[in-house]
Amino acid sequence: MATREASKARPLDAFRAVLRNPELRRLQLAWAGSNLGTWGYGIALSVFAYDHGGATAVGVVGLVRLIPAAVAAPFMGVLGDRYPRRLVMALSDLGRVAVVGLAAIVIWADLAPAIVYLLAAAGVVISTAFRPAQAAIIPSLATTPEELTASNVVSSSIESLGMFAGPAIGGLVLAFSGPAAVFLLAAATFLWSAVLILRIRVHDDGREALKDDEEPSSFLRQAFAGFATVAREPGPRLLVGLFTAQALIAGALLVFEVVVALELLGKGDAWVGILSAAFGVGALLGALLSGLLVTRGRLAIDFGAGILLWGLPLVLIGFWPYPAVAVGTLALLGVGNTLVDVSGMTLLQRSVPDDVLARVFGVLETMFLATVSLGAILAPWIIHRLGSRTALVITGCFLPVIVALTARQLLRLDATTRAPEREVALLRGIALFAVLPLPTLEHLAGRMETVFVPAGTAIFDQGAPGDRFYVVARGRVEITRDGAPVAEILPGGYFGEIALLHDVPRQAAASTIEDSELLSLDGGDFVAAVTGYATSQEAAEAVIRSYGPGIGLPL
Repeated sequence: MATREASKARPLDAFRAVLRNPELRRLQLAWAGSNLGTWGYGIALSVFAYDHGGATAVGVVGLVRLIPAAVAAPFMGVLGDRYPRRLVMALSDLGRVAVVGLAAIVIWADLAPAIVYLLAAAGVVISTAFRPAQAAIIPSLATTPEELTASNVVSSSIESLGMFAGPAIGGLVLAFSGPAAVFLLAAATFLWSAVLILRIRVHDDGREALKDDEEPSSFLRQAFAGFATVAREPGPRLLVGLFTAQALIAGALLVFEVVVALELLGKGDAWVGILSAAFGVGALLGALLSGLLVTRGRLAIDFGAGILLWGLPLVLIGFWPYPAVAVGTLALLGVGNTLVDVSGMTLLQRSVPDDVLARVFGVLETMFLATVSLGAILAPWIIHRLGSRTALVITGCFLPVIVALTARQLLRLDATTRAPEREVALLRGIALFAVLPLPTLEHLAGRMETVFVPAGTAIFDQGAPGDRFYVVARGRVEITRDGAPVAEILPGGYFGEIALLHDVPRQAAASTIEDSELLSLDGGDFVAAVTGYATSQEAAEAVIRSYGPGIGLPL
């Protein structure tokens, strides 16, 4: 009974850890401000466009905002890998403060609406730097795999709440004060976000920026490195492909919600809002359900389940177009949306190298914006050709078929991205690695080999080439120099780093005192991890300067 209660408490513990972690807490509060402002002024912009040009103007404004953002996203993703990510997010927020504030002045001055539309488009382009950098910085702030997943659950929950609260607050201010006031309120939320982000302290702020080549094409190569990573690596390729397929249906849903409410159900305009609200409620319920992801460790399966929930509800509405079915299935679809966001984001963060992570999320942003637009364009054509109910069934079957075709790959992805918790904990307790982002630690932990060494066995001799780094998981290891004992390494201690970092022979010998379990890491992996971040390299140099048992030895 006690074991079961402890297991149930783990998800709550992970969420509490997110709130107790001051850096993650600031990041989530900043995301709340950014999200509220985006949804709030989006409503005001649509109303402003409708008042000045009708429904056509609303559609044109949507395209003017989406298309440039889709083109800009991979280039903005470079910024999150090239410069400190918190700085990129803060400047994105401050850029939106300037653009949205200027749009408010244009509205008050009753200048040409086209200026407002162009400023809004510039604001969306600037915002594409924020989300990739935010997704890429979370692993650097999380301290455990559970905390990483919980952080993504919190981010998804905030986004779901923003879909409600942003338009609600924006609509209320709009009713009493007009669109300019909503724009100014949005600018204030972006400023709030920037202030919080600038207070974040993150280890990888000291990492070196991407280096420019002498050729002018360097920046383009860096921008397309995200696409190259997705194309080359099976895991990211699968995830981005499924995200893209889901976004296609998300775009179609924008049309289907209206068709279901007005045509199939025969209800009024208010039912479009009811169906949208059902989706939002489902998304919030999905956030509660996603808390189980913290303990399940089956993220790829949960991701596939979320993709299925994006398709099957549409099939049900097509067969049974009744109000209760429509509301219930849209809520299920919202649950699926949160499952996809949380599990998919966490899997990407774990499977993509940190140095290209923001650019991969930039690719994801581009694919999302492009395919949502495509889905919204294709849906009316399919409805016209096949009829509303058949279109729902055919469209709803698309994602289940995709999941069936990729099921084996998803199962393999779960096996390759599962975090080795004991090894991660051991590495986290070592000064050399404590500053590394969690996915980097997980990658190193996955590369470690377990070696069982009987008592009295030599691990390496003095003068031997340095080829591996060792951590003592169980047992005791004795270090000797010129035959004399120098130190004893206990569980949690490590040895073998100096020969690797300085590229010199072993300066001492190591052998087991008792039966021992060692975790062994290839020298190349060790050096790449320690020297790849300015903060870890500084920690390594500090350790080298302070030789001592269990801290660092000249081996």
